[in-house]
Amino acid sequence: MVSFEMNDRKKIGLGLTGFGILFSFLGVIFLFDKGLLAMGNILFLSGVMLTIGLKSTMQFFMNRQHYKGTISFGFGFFLVLVGWPVFGMILEAYGFIVLFSGFWPTLAVFLQRIPILGWVFQQPFVTSFLDRYRPRRVPV
Repeated sequence: MVSFEMNDRKKIGLGLTGFGILFSFLGVIFLFDKGLLAMGNILFLSGVMLTIGLKSTMQFFMNRQHYKGTISFGFGFFLVLVGWPVFGMILEAYGFIVLFSGFWPTLAVFLQRIPILGWVFQQPFVTSFLDRYRPRRVPV
């Protein structure tokens, strides 16, 4: 059974993930500053590893279905570190979308339940857009 308790390791991991997203956002705002983007990438990945564990992180990124996303995210990460932040962020964004595309339906339901912002995501044109990009389940 999976444990959903919040121990200190998971709290630190969520904090690092949040700071990674913040630093990446600031790096984009400040015209693709490669230092902020690299710091955001490192904090984001270390936060994910602390939150879900090293073994689960490796299984997620090395899953056969996620190879395309993992390779593009990793190569984008490398390009940011080398000094090509615009191309690196484009590749990272693509890899992020491919890697986490299975979580979009869960995120859509979460966004619809937010008190004020949820009203926007409950509008018919937004729900039809979200339903269009929902992954199809194949019956077993």
